[in-house]
Amino acid sequence: MFWLPLLIATPTAAEPVRINDLVMLGTHNSYKQAMPADRMAKLRAADPKSADALDYSHRPLVEQLDAGARQLELDVWYDPEGGLYADGSPDPAMRRAGFKVQHMAGFDNRSSCATLVQCLTIIRNWSDAHPGHVPILLMFNTNDNGRFIKGKAYTEAAYDALDAEVRSMLAPSKLIVPDDVQGKYPTLREAVLANNWPTLEAARGKFLFALDQGPDKVALYRGKRRSLEGRVFFVNTDETSPAAAYMTINDPVGDAERIKQAVKANFLVRTRADANTREARTNDTRPREAAFRSGAHYISTDYLWPDARLPGGYRVMMPHGAVALCNPVRRPSGCGPIVEPAAH
Repeated sequence: MFWLPLLIATPTAAEPVRINDLVMLGTHNSYKQAMPADRMAKLRAADPKSADALDYSHRPLVEQLDAGARQLELDVWYDPEGGLYADGSPDPAMRRAGFKVQHMAGFDNRSSCATLVQCLTIIRNWSDAHPGHVPILLMFNTNDNGRFIKGKAYTEAAYDALDAEVRSMLAPSKLIVPDDVQGKYPTLREAVLANNWPTLEAARGKFLFALDQGPDKVALYRGKRRSLEGRVFFVNTDETSPAAAYMTINDPVGDAERIKQAVKANFLVRTRADANTREARTNDTRPREAAFRSGAHYISTDYLWPDARLPGGYRVMMPHGAVALCNPVRRPSGCGPIVEPAAH
């Protein structure tokens, strides 16, 4: 554990609302489509637990955004020559160089947008039509595990290419990057502890990117930087790192106190309301309720809508159709209604 022994004052009602004063919903593996029925049947016969964990899918990204998702998750695979993950796909983009989006290459690989360029085009176009939206977190897993198809390993050069591909799709005016938050502070962490996050009004219509990886890949992405100078992505790291700004803390029950302390210390946190379809199969709402209490800024789910195949109607939604709420830990007295203008 890396809890911080810090006492952070709760913002007053008179202080401007910053992006870390909110709570928003998101989706897990947002691109994922259902596995082919015959493949799922074979998996279920061999390994029912794994079959349950993979037996979910999402509506297209636009429908998720329209429904209020303000955090999306993409699994990206490095393919600098093109064709590595085509796997019989009729999409010619799968044979071109560039990052591909899928869960498990060669197995659970159906995606509503097969390439990163396709996904970012969809998201950017939606954003352009909704310029007043609250900031959207795009969380990436950079996969190369290659259990079914040997993946191309991530290197520092691969991460340079990933940053470049994101910047090719989104103008600087659409991005909130670590340098924007760090400003004149010596490290990103010091800027975050000083609450140098942008205000909500300055952040409308923009995106943050977070690299949800372990220490080895985070170290590759940082290179020799003191924090994340020049990079696009915030990184998942512990509270003591000079690059600390964002954290993935996925257990809102077991890690409730850590989430609360991280939120009080001004770090951005993403947690999960459900995982591996467990909660949906038993209509267990306890993690969902804990996630909303925790103060985590982005609460991820596989169930913006209920799965009609499962009893109980489990889903995760904001009360009263809200897109964002005042954070219960940072803004317990509220911060006024958080609204988005109508689409163009």
